[in-house]
Amino acid sequence: MKRREFILLTAAAGLAPALAQAAVDYKPGLVEKHLAAGDTVFLDFKTDWCTTCRAQERVINALRSKNPAYNESIVFINVDYDEYGGSDFTRGLRIPRRSTLVVLKGEEELGRIVAETSSKTIQALMDTALEAATASS
Repeated sequence: MKRREFILLTAAAGLAPALAQAAVDYKPGLVEKHLAAGDTVFLDFKTDWCTTCRAQERVINALRSKNPAYNESIVFINVDYDEYGGSDFTRGLRIPRRSTLVVLKGEEELGRIVAETSSKTIQALMDTALEAATASS
């Protein structure tokens, strides 16, 4: 491995924990506030104990570290499914289970993935969010 590649990979690995913290934890009213402001919102319905959720999180963080435009343009919100799975918010979106990823803009759902961990599939959803976020800019 070349020295330059090693330095870049080391730096990217160091950013991964910071990116994980960049997602905001859901609280009632937060999503509505961002949608009203015109933001594109990426919702991650997850639990601490879910292995599929952890696999999705690793993919999301890796993609975010590779493409800073995701972080600049999309609001990432983690929704604790154990806490909010039975809430009006979650029921209103018809979230079937934890490990569900949803992209919203305005009053429109742009896409969703349920229990999928494929990097290609998750990247396609994130790209949909990025396109929506940058279309009006």
